[in-house]
Amino acid sequence: MEELPVPHNIKISNITCDSFKISWEMDAKSKDRITHYFIDLNKKENKNSNKFKHKDVPTKLVAKAVPLPMTVRGHWFLSPRTEYTVAVQTASKQVDGDYVVSEWSEIIEFCTADYSKVHLTQLLEKAEVIAGRMLKFAVFYRNQHKEYFDYVREHHGNAMQPSVKDNSGSHGSPISGKLEGIFFSCSTEFNTGKPPQDSPYGRYRFEIAAEKLFNPNSNLYFGDFYCMYTAYHYVILVIAPVGSPGDEFCKQRLPQLNSKDNKFLTCTEEDGVLVFHHAQDVILEIIYTDPVDLPLGTVAEITGHQLMSLSTANAKKDPSCKTCNISVGR
Repeated sequence: MEELPVPHNIKISNITCDSFKISWEMDAKSKDRITHYFIDLNKKENKNSNKFKHKDVPTKLVAKAVPLPMTVRGHWFLSPRTEYTVAVQTASKQVDGDYVVSEWSEIIEFCTADYSKVHLTQLLEKAEVIAGRMLKFAVFYRNQHKEYFDYVREHHGNAMQPSVKDNSGSHGSPISGKLEGIFFSCSTEFNTGKPPQDSPYGRYRFEIAAEKLFNPNSNLYFGDFYCMYTAYHYVILVIAPVGSPGDEFCKQRLPQLNSKDNKFLTCTEEDGVLVFHHAQDVILEIIYTDPVDLPLGTVAEITGHQLMSLSTANAKKDPSCKTCNISVGR
């Protein structure tokens, strides 16, 4: 009996955060004997992988021989933005139920995609459920060390510059490691209506009137929803001046919010004056995508404590939380 053809020239296409299409070429001989394909998919091992990981965990998909390309979706819980290796063999099911198989193909590497707008909208809808009532606020603020503000004055002409967002939050977030911006907060203390005096990020605080950043000339986008094994949750929002590079980036990747009417952050007009509200029951992290001049606000030392334990720098999302995870990868 002739050997089954070995797949070669494997191509991966139409990659999303939880699916992909795969195709390959085969020699014509014995092609009509193929009844199934075996596809072996594995997360790409890195140097820090557990060397004692059990190697016999089945990762093979047995699929009926369908016309190529075939879509692989839902057979594994694929994670977004993750590197995988894949190899293929052809198989012929025998009368006794056993398979005759070809040699394995070469191993191909690929990386899954970020969350799409569809997935982010699912996260957005989950965040809306717990956002709570809206509280009035008047300023955005940013805490840093004194050295940061000294550096801005000396090297950047008094303008805080956007930097690339870290990898905190959802693993599939399309803004992590890609969007450039400046982080701000807007949370207020319930009893005073003013920013809290404690901060995880440094003892010096830049405060700026809310209308300087958030106004009818800016667009608002939903960026992420996550927690860090804690009871409280974070929502990342992006404010981008209309037509700016940050606005164009977000327009393609993130759900846009109505600045006047949403569950997280609003800017409305009352008697000719802009009025601002933020959600009470989630911690908002605001990313502003353009440089911000220090003279537009004030810098002063806070009187409270520096609570490093509350920092979200490169924080990993809790993958088991039912409140802030969706059914695709983590």
